[in-house]
Amino acid sequence: MRGAPRTGYDAPMRNAPLLTWFAAAVTAPASGAAFAAAGTASAFDGAQLSLWWGAPFAGLLLSIALVPLFSAKLWHDHYGKFAAGWAAALLVPFALLHGPGEAWHHAVHALLLEYVPFVVVLFALYTVAGGICIHGHVAGTPLRNTALLALGAALASVMGTTGASMLLIRPLLAGNEGRTHRVHAVIFFILLVGNVGGALSPLGDPPLFIGYLKGVDFFWTTRALLAPTLGLCAALLAAFLALDWFLIRREPPAAEAEVTRGPFRIEGAANFMLLAGIVGAVLMSGMWKSGIAFDVFGTDVDLEGIVREGLLIGLALASLALTPRAVREHNVFHWGPIIEVAKIFAGIFLTIIPVIAMLQAGRRGALAPIVELVSGPGGAPSDVAVFWATGFLSAFLDNAPTYLVFFNLSGGSAQALMGPLAGTLTAISMGAVYFGALTYIGNAPNFMIKAIAEDRGLAMPSFFAYFAYACAMLLPLLAVIAHVML
Repeated sequence: MRGAPRTGYDAPMRNAPLLTWFAAAVTAPASGAAFAAAGTASAFDGAQLSLWWGAPFAGLLLSIALVPLFSAKLWHDHYGKFAAGWAAALLVPFALLHGPGEAWHHAVHALLLEYVPFVVVLFALYTVAGGICIHGHVAGTPLRNTALLALGAALASVMGTTGASMLLIRPLLAGNEGRTHRVHAVIFFILLVGNVGGALSPLGDPPLFIGYLKGVDFFWTTRALLAPTLGLCAALLAAFLALDWFLIRREPPAAEAEVTRGPFRIEGAANFMLLAGIVGAVLMSGMWKSGIAFDVFGTDVDLEGIVREGLLIGLALASLALTPRAVREHNVFHWGPIIEVAKIFAGIFLTIIPVIAMLQAGRRGALAPIVELVSGPGGAPSDVAVFWATGFLSAFLDNAPTYLVFFNLSGGSAQALMGPLAGTLTAISMGAVYFGALTYIGNAPNFMIKAIAEDRGLAMPSFFAYFAYACAMLLPLLAVIAHVML
């Protein structure tokens, strides 16, 4: 993975997306598929595609955003059919134009190397974290809520945004269940724990893990992003504390009494060891290169990937066996949220195939204007433009493959990007991680947090309403960071 840089559609090696999406076990992945990063022997080229091939992906996003606004019951009962319908809207015409074999190849490739690993890590984290129940001093007061968000942000770079989110979202919801105003706490949780907090290590978020695989030093991210990340977290925590303090003063007295809890205790503590096992399985997959691969319907599946998935599934099953049923009952644990995420992201992983391919085609593709937008005089990258372009594409596509696209467009050499082009790598890293918080699909934990909150009876904002809230809170701060850092 750390050889001579390559550019163009075939630049990334085929292991990159596999390791990236397994890295979502301890990060914040991302939502979406990294098809274009996979490399393939097929003759298919993203430069051959028109923008119309992105219509199914846009249609799925609009369905996620609009259908719940008009009929929440329709969406709740049929979200899987919407995802399947938009996937078919891509695959059927693709098969007619390029042949069934070509469509089958790319669908299997995306599902085996991207989607299945993605679902397996989320399943493992959802199951294991769902076996930990925290009781006691987690009542939803402003100071305790702020402390919980700060703890989650700190843990996100150690155990990843997904792991930290699945561990702490239930205590946050339980601590605030007696309050009238609590949606804002979940929104700030997505911003801080599900995204920004994971910016300080390759374990924190999938894009940074890609950089590590491409040769970026493990602690480069910590050094480069420490100041902006601490500043952004501090500003968000201060804003949350002020807002939460204002809102709790408007609560009825009964609500403040209801959030009081008894002595602190943890049930299902054995699951912490299983969480450590998940982290270890992901790290193993990034360091072990077996050189052995199995052909599955024309797609090479590496031995280390099979072993990793087996370990993750085994850890999840161990959690189900070892955790007393009462613990999961206290957490109101059931499979609804993970099923919803699995169905919707199956559609996303398939429909995003041509979009990522067009981006990966660079100046030869239909999205060439984006490439020109981030180029300064003489063709050198414009760090500020790279920051905003990487950011907004990460919010609506997926931050992991978006990072990889801009990494390669900037030359693809880790040594150069850590040296003369360090500002560009900083811009790519900050844009990919921070902007993942702007939409529910920008990073893997976001939609999961939303699904769990709604499952507990909390009416979360619609897709566009959340986007508006996140933009209002983040964009002014990100503009300051861009001005100071770039």
